[in-house]
Amino acid sequence: MRGQLILKVLLGSAFMGLLVLLIAQQQDFSTPSMDLYPSSQKAPTEDPLGLSSRKFEWQARTPHPLDLRYPYPYPFLINHPDKCEGPRGAPFLLMLVMTKPQDVGIRQVIRQTWGNETLVPGVVIHRLFVVGLPQPLFAQELQTLLEEEDKEYRDLLQVGFLDTYHNLTLKVLTALEWMAQYCPTAHYVLKVDTDVFLNPSYLVQQVLQPNRPLQSNLITGYIYRNPVPFRKQGQKWYMPPELYSHDKYPDYCAGPGYVMSGSLALRILTVAQRVKAIYLEDVFVGLCLKELGVKLTPASPNTFLIDKKKYDHCAFHRLVLVHHFQPQELLQIWPDFLTANTSC
Repeated sequence: MRGQLILKVLLGSAFMGLLVLLIAQQQDFSTPSMDLYPSSQKAPTEDPLGLSSRKFEWQARTPHPLDLRYPYPYPFLINHPDKCEGPRGAPFLLMLVMTKPQDVGIRQVIRQTWGNETLVPGVVIHRLFVVGLPQPLFAQELQTLLEEEDKEYRDLLQVGFLDTYHNLTLKVLTALEWMAQYCPTAHYVLKVDTDVFLNPSYLVQQVLQPNRPLQSNLITGYIYRNPVPFRKQGQKWYMPPELYSHDKYPDYCAGPGYVMSGSLALRILTVAQRVKAIYLEDVFVGLCLKELGVKLTPASPNTFLIDKKKYDHCAFHRLVLVHHFQPQELLQIWPDFLTANTSC
């Protein structure tokens, strides 16, 4: 059964990879699009997917290819406003998983592994996969797949701008807007990417500790200290001086996964309305924390790992997150990881 699922994931990934390759060949990378609507047009309030001819006006330019328009009323196109309602009360942990529209197989693997909302007994966890709009090529086909997937699992949150790496800050901020509107009493919020191994039990029981008072200013993960901007064009994390002129960034938690208190998430969202948005989402959160005067909370050593680590049963039970994990790897190790940890 597990072998069949791995095969499906691999085939699905290959298919989606082909789509992405075709999309990439059609795009003009010299002037990437940052948002859906031109500056002269307000975001639509009705029929946002409509099927109007302006749905995918992705060629809209901004003053600089890495310059983001925020604050801006980006619509929720697929939404579950009642996600946090129910007899169990406010969630202890809200998982906001940043994912691309074409990552159908990856989302399924996460649902069956670390994204399982029932993985930690006695603790209310809610999960949302946050996506933007598909690229123009095959957009309608991918949109149809997304809507069918959401009908089955009811765990997608789609926001109204093009899904690109450079729009990740917008994706995180609009996810926090959703939290502020529909889930403001969540105790803690986890922002996490899809290419990780996550140990929700250790995160909840050892880091967040449900039996102790809420930590109102908590934000923790792998912390970058005294980081400097990359100034060479062509580097993945290139930062033009005209967008950020300082020689150093404030300390920040690495983007693959960090957790913060719900109250601090709301304060970050508030201050984000006046801090200049930059496309490096984790750096931008650091800028917001500096504006708030909030210090990062150091995690226990070697519990958030940004470099790849070979799976070890005992070691992985004593950490929160490992970066650079592919879905087929998760499927292979997960049954062993779930076995009783009696020998460690």
